[in-house]
Amino acid sequence: MRNGPLARRDMLKGSLAAGGLLGLQACASAPAARLASAAGSRLSKPRLVPMRITPDQLIDVKCCIRPLRAAGPNLATEMVGDTLVVHNYGHGGSGWSLSWGSAEIAVGKALSVLPSEIAVIGCGIVGLTAAVVAQRAGLKVTIYARDMLPRTRSFRASGSFTPDARVALLEPAGPNFPALWEQMTRLSWKTFRTYLGVTGNPVEFSDSYQVSDKPIERRTYPRDPAITDSYATKGLPLQSAEFAHLSSRIRDIVPQAVPLSPEENPFPTPYATRTSQMHFNFASYGHLLMSEFFERGGAFVMRDFHTPAEVATLKEKVVIHSSGYAARDLWKDRTIIPVRGQTGWLVPQPEANYGVRYNNVSLLSKSDGVVVMNNNPDLGDMLGVGNSMELPVRADIEAGLQIMAPLFAPQPPARPA
Repeated sequence: MRNGPLARRDMLKGSLAAGGLLGLQACASAPAARLASAAGSRLSKPRLVPMRITPDQLIDVKCCIRPLRAAGPNLATEMVGDTLVVHNYGHGGSGWSLSWGSAEIAVGKALSVLPSEIAVIGCGIVGLTAAVVAQRAGLKVTIYARDMLPRTRSFRASGSFTPDARVALLEPAGPNFPALWEQMTRLSWKTFRTYLGVTGNPVEFSDSYQVSDKPIERRTYPRDPAITDSYATKGLPLQSAEFAHLSSRIRDIVPQAVPLSPEENPFPTPYATRTSQMHFNFASYGHLLMSEFFERGGAFVMRDFHTPAEVATLKEKVVIHSSGYAARDLWKDRTIIPVRGQTGWLVPQPEANYGVRYNNVSLLSKSDGVVVMNNNPDLGDMLGVGNSMELPVRADIEAGLQIMAPLFAPQPPARPA
């Protein structure tokens, strides 16, 4: 074999010639090549890095109370003395997901009286997002709240895009709510997409797998005729059929789950599906919003409110009220129902960038940690309803890790055919 520049030049010519031949062949049979490529990628089994899910990796357990409001988020307006109050609270388990859409509606109502400055009560994700949207509309904004975002209930959520999670009860919400929900959801989805690829990955997608030992079917919760009471008679929902399930209205923009063949399934279970799931990384996303708020001249005043009359004493005469679950006491809104939820957090594992659900447990690897949730699928939407206890229970998360352990256990080598 020859060495030196001439030999390398000859090799390059040969490579280009071969490449040109392959290119011509590809052009001659492009549809077939594309089909073969698609089939090859679909039948490949992804090599996932196993998650470390032993109890020593568990660094935090958080409890979040979701503010389920029977009629859906309150976006109404009212006058308190000489102050226009625009409500923006009661998003259930959908606060993160609907934050931009509900903010657009709330700020639009605030702008109707042409203010130059407004106040926002609450610095959870719903309040902070409304404040930023108001600033982008040219308003001077002051947030009044007891805590900044990292210390609010919003930071105890799981952080997935779940826009219809316990967002309303079907009958109290009424026939017009689905269209309003869809409007908010599409506005939010469009805005979240502008954060994809931003430094720190405040918003990103990852593959999400549902795996099972038996065929996977979409779970439904038909009305139980044996349960004759409901929210209308008891003030609490009594079965999952009372909840609004609206995700079918956005199937055209949200990736849907597809079944995997055994050749595609990376887990030791006979059945699996895969989809792409949008999620939010709290630390980077929260830092980005807080930075924008202060860079635009926003002010934060630490303050607690006990009655609506106190809101009217603010110097700003237009107020967006986003106190979340606290509105149950502040505004005496007893249609808000507490829904307890709990998340465990494992150390961040960026090399395992995916989510998985098995039995009643889910794992989601995010840049700020691996989220663990241990839920009871038989309860469906009724899980945690009416429970306002905010103390975490570590044992439930550890039990969930034990359930997931077989998925990541070393597998025996396959027998030769």
